Amino acid sequence: MEGPFGRGYLWHHLACAARTRPEDLAEAYARRAWPAGLEVPPLEELQADAEARERARAERPRLPYAELDPSGRAACKQCGDKLLQGQPRVALARAVAFGKQIRTSAVLVHPRCVPAALQHPDNATEAGELVGDLRANSRDLPAPELERVLREAGLQGQPPA
Repeated sequence: MEGPFGRGYLWHHLACAARTRPEDLAEAYARRAWPAGLEVPPLEELQADAEARERARAERPRLPYAELDPSGRAACKQCGDKLLQGQPRVALARAVAFGKQIRTSAVLVHPRCVPAALQHPDNATEAGELVGDLRANSRDLPAPELERVLREAGLQGQPPA
């Protein structure tokens, strides 16, 4: 790769390159740009894996959302108590700084902990839009459970934004 300071190299795992630099990976495979005798997976396999990862990423729910806890292994980021398997939990957006970058990631909380979590200094969830967002983004949560989440979070009766 030619950069502003001359020739440079970008190092990627093959699976990562299939997702982020597919043209470069195809070119490397066309040139067989690896030492003789080195075993590499077929290009088609890497491409299929990259497509599957991209589909899974596109299917992830948008923040914020509510769901039933699938495993019971997480703890509430607000109170620290265990989130119980099969019980509702809410995923809120939190801004996390990495050096000069700010990324939004999910934090999981009990429905009862939502009001306090919205007051966290790094909260990135719009409180005024929360009811509408939860209704729109909680697609796998049965309606009665969603109403329970809204009630426990003190949001029932608030109109969607």
